[in-house]
Amino acid sequence: MKILITGGHGQLGHDVSSLLSQEHTVVSCGSKELDICNQEAVTAAIRAHQPQVLINCAGYTAVDNCEKEKELAWQVNARGPENLAKGMEERGGRLIHISTDYVFAGTKLVPEGYTEEDTAAPLSEYGRSKLGGEQAVAEFSSDHLILRTAWLYGWTGTNFLKTMLRLALADPYRELKVVNDQYGALTWSATLARQIQTVLTSSLQGIAHATAGGSSTWYQGACYFLDAMEIPHNLVPCSTAEYPTPAHRPRNSILDNRRLKERGLSVFTSWQQDIDTFVRLYRKELLQEAAG
Repeated sequence: MKILITGGHGQLGHDVSSLLSQEHTVVSCGSKELDICNQEAVTAAIRAHQPQVLINCAGYTAVDNCEKEKELAWQVNARGPENLAKGMEERGGRLIHISTDYVFAGTKLVPEGYTEEDTAAPLSEYGRSKLGGEQAVAEFSSDHLILRTAWLYGWTGTNFLKTMLRLALADPYRELKVVNDQYGALTWSATLARQIQTVLTSSLQGIAHATAGGSSTWYQGACYFLDAMEIPHNLVPCSTAEYPTPAHRPRNSILDNRRLKERGLSVFTSWQQDIDTFVRLYRKELLQEAAG
């Protein structure tokens, strides 16, 4: 199968490309190779590579920066997916698009998760632009799957867990406040890549949620990770009000993978099990990178 990956140099794109290239012909493009905001460039790339499936891992994910760079956020997160959808509709192929928990307001009572049928009501410009991308994909692609995920971490790139590790290593006695009233599921990009592999040729259409099982706060997740890494730390729980940010974040980012489970397609286990495996595989490399 011929597969084109956009956002291929990012955390998720890297894992998807590495996994799928073992069995398929994969062309992986970063923003320098293919600007998804350029409709002519997108059309030319799709015509040149003739992918049967396009996987869009590209996105402007600097959540707080989206509040002041609204036009850029909408270009990348909404108009870019629209260009991809139109291009793949002309080609006659499948589009798998990655979206986010930020399309929800997060007002559900924990531990109840959001299902695919729940109404989107984003709180931030990032969430609104990603919802715009979902709507464009649904409108312009007749063969599409939108996978909503949350709280991604992985070996490549930067992420929350790596930041916590770097700070703890720099000074294990320093008091670090971590938000303890926002809930979600830390999701390993490698597991999400396997999920994408599983749905690649499935008949599943529309929207599906795709995160690790269970839930935690950012504080609980950071403590679990650092303990698994055997790194001393002085993390202190705090409230969202104590850690204000430009973008409003959902208090409840728990996603229920209902559609994947109903069809026997889910590959996810608990977030704790994935972190245990992640640490077992990459502990040495993570410590070397964090030490810099």
